[in-house]
Amino acid sequence: MAAAPSESPDAAGAGPSALSIYKAARRIKRRESTLYNALRSVADDATFVAEIAALWPALPLVANLRCGLWYAPPRALAATCYFKSTDGHAGNWAFSTARLNLHLALLAGERGGCIIVDSTRRGKRFPDSMSKTIPIWCCVLNRAIERHRLQTINRGSGVDLDMSAAVPNREAGKTFGASNWDNSVHLPVWVLDTERNAIEGRIEEWTTQFESCGADIHSLALSLQKPLRPLWISQKTCIWLNEVPELESWDFTPIILVSASASGAIATQRMTSEFSWHYIPGAGDDEESWARGLTPTLFWKHSYDLLDGGPDLCNQLVADIVEKDRVYRAHRGEHSPQITAKPFKCTSHDGPFSNGDHTSIMQPMHSDPPTITATDKQNSIDGHILFWIGTSNIAVASTLQVGDALAEVDCILNCDSTSNLPSTSSENSYLELPIVGSKDDRFSLMKNLPKAVSFANRNLIAGKKLLICCQNGEDISICVALAIITRLFNCDGKHSHEYDNFSLLIKGIK
Repeated sequence: MAAAPSESPDAAGAGPSALSIYKAARRIKRRESTLYNALRSVADDATFVAEIAALWPALPLVANLRCGLWYAPPRALAATCYFKSTDGHAGNWAFSTARLNLHLALLAGERGGCIIVDSTRRGKRFPDSMSKTIPIWCCVLNRAIERHRLQTINRGSGVDLDMSAAVPNREAGKTFGASNWDNSVHLPVWVLDTERNAIEGRIEEWTTQFESCGADIHSLALSLQKPLRPLWISQKTCIWLNEVPELESWDFTPIILVSASASGAIATQRMTSEFSWHYIPGAGDDEESWARGLTPTLFWKHSYDLLDGGPDLCNQLVADIVEKDRVYRAHRGEHSPQITAKPFKCTSHDGPFSNGDHTSIMQPMHSDPPTITATDKQNSIDGHILFWIGTSNIAVASTLQVGDALAEVDCILNCDSTSNLPSTSSENSYLELPIVGSKDDRFSLMKNLPKAVSFANRNLIAGKKLLICCQNGEDISICVALAIITRLFNCDGKHSHEYDNFSLLIKGIK
């Protein structure tokens, strides 16, 4: 009997298990989600943003952090703001007193409105930050201003004279008349009635929270002559250029919300005179997963070189730009760890991208995030990577950089869930908390704060030096250190041994 022909590697790789629909879809997505496609998509969407901004040149352009920073050159941005989509998720609506964005309201009052740019990767026309978070913010501020003005008038103090002087006489009735000041919730038409009713039912509660948080509502009342109101513009919005309304024609202060990307749920093929590329909606979102250390500022500084270089040279150009910027900042004494992107392993089906006589692999956007290796260390006064907070005996650092500096501390609070620090100390001197980022578990930090404060208090009472560290030394460790200082130290910077009513601290941090 003749032997059965052996199966070739290519045939084996093309078997049902290797080419299932799921794996095939993932492979196609990886091929399309390259760094060049992301940057080209950002540049394409930025053209649309510039066209909208040109319709109202008097209005300042504002980027909603962090995604919005990619869609306009830094010189075109007047300011930034921070509205989170999670505050607008269904059932999780919130008005954040930690992100008041009062500078945005003052800027809008001074310039007659503003344009906010953001984007989303999902198959939505607008992110939830624009659909619900910002409309809630506008309504809460409007109601707080209305209450403040009515209370001022009722008190009959001299403050209302100041506000009257700040507003032209012809606008005085419109500004102070309760019937003319719009304090209703303006949500887009695609928000369901159930959500709309639930949000409207909580506006008074959020307004009371805003009034009690200590914000300077009087300055807002002086600045805003008309109530805030959101307007929505996307790439599907039809605007007749000969009928663009003038700012003076509106009886409100417009907050124009521009969603930069097309709302298609899948990437589409596009062409230029030289290259073919795939459009990625909301490409600027989640930059840690694809940007390879490139920042919006660096991108716009080198945008022509990056886009004209094409897909084959893009990765190498980005690596060179990021490294040159790192060296420049290191020479200036700034903290600049080297960024090393993990190589993407391609299969025989993917095929390498040829670059001259060399073969380079283009890492997909959705692969593992870059690993950071500290090569240039920013030293504190004693020559190590520990940043001491005054005379509190508390230091913060990155778990990737502490190294031999661990010998300088007596106890360690490790907030990095991905690494274990070498420690021979007892459990009373070492505590590891499994705190993860807010994208993985938004309550992780809150749940672990009581243990962190208790551990810190016990060791600080004993006069020990405490190190608080996380993976980058700039995120979770800073939040934990802030909570400890807020709860255990008085206004004079002295350690207080009591930390009762910890729930008050949690409420304040939220």
